[in-house]
Amino acid sequence: MNLALDIGNNYFKIGIYKNSDLIYFFSESNSKIDSVINKVLGEYNDVSYAIISNVSSVNDVDLFKGYKIRVLQLNSTFIYPFKLEYKTPHSLGNDRLALASAASLLYPKSNKIIIDVGTCITIDFIDHNNKFFGGSISPGIDMRYKSLNNYTANLPLLEISDKFSFPGDSTETSIHSGVIGGVCNEINGFINNISSKYDDVKVILTGGNAKFLSKTLKITIFANQNFILDGLNSILNLNKE
Repeated sequence: MNLALDIGNNYFKIGIYKNSDLIYFFSESNSKIDSVINKVLGEYNDVSYAIISNVSSVNDVDLFKGYKIRVLQLNSTFIYPFKLEYKTPHSLGNDRLALASAASLLYPKSNKIIIDVGTCITIDFIDHNNKFFGGSISPGIDMRYKSLNNYTANLPLLEISDKFSFPGDSTETSIHSGVIGGVCNEINGFINNISSKYDDVKVILTGGNAKFLSKTLKITIFANQNFILDGLNSILNLNKE
């Protein structure tokens, strides 16, 4: 059995796979990662391989200490189901690599855009020949709300909301309009740019705020929270010794 572990900036996801089938999933805050892993491995003691994607400050060196598990720390030198055309592969985030792998296996002969709306918003493009060209990185929704409050004297800290109209007719609705409207325009702009150059573009939306944005963006392919783990498991299967 395989264990796939995705450690984000604030939360982690863990999945147990039998071949390509997910048989266990759990997500929790990073502060509880040690206890959860010990509990999971106590229940699934036939796990022989694990793969870790870590974009956080969590020290993952000793997470599997004491277990007879072959652990792979994800990096850009692995075998992937796509070809990297990225000029700085050593700096490419593990989360983007895992999502690109999942998308490449799901739509191997299509042009595809992967949008991950989490702490940051990453948008990446892979063509129908499975060449990964890269994309964009920008602040996530929560980060945008917090920055307006942190870097100004009078703007309030607001929570995410779709209860507003364009243009905003108050300070609060103007902030919502700027943050949510800005994110949507940014994403739609990327999609329109790629779609003007390529045919049959599949657009995949995932991440913590994906469900909130899915209706506004009208994107039909909404990937569940297991999507990045599926990508990690596929990478693990390609790189087992």
